Amino acid sequence: VTGASFVVFNGALKTSSGFLAKSSIVEDGLMVQITAETMENLRQALRDKKDFKITCGKTDTGDIKEYVDICWVENEEKTNKR
Repeated sequence: VTGASFVVFNGALKTSSGFLAKSSIVEDGLMVQITAETMENLRQALRDKKDFKITCGKTDTGDIKEYVDICWVENEEKTNKR
């Protein structure tokens, strides 16, 4: 679990890169590089207020260790206030 002050979603990752998605820490935030197709699916999930999971790692590796989960919560007391 990584806490971040901000998240940047970059939809310019090429499918030929060999990655499903890539995440990296940038200053005190998180940058997630995703394909254009995943970006469109993320946008739709945000419009619909639905949870969305981004799987990070190489496409040819069965050992995927990172996920970026976007979750909608009902109880705001459990979220970061700042």
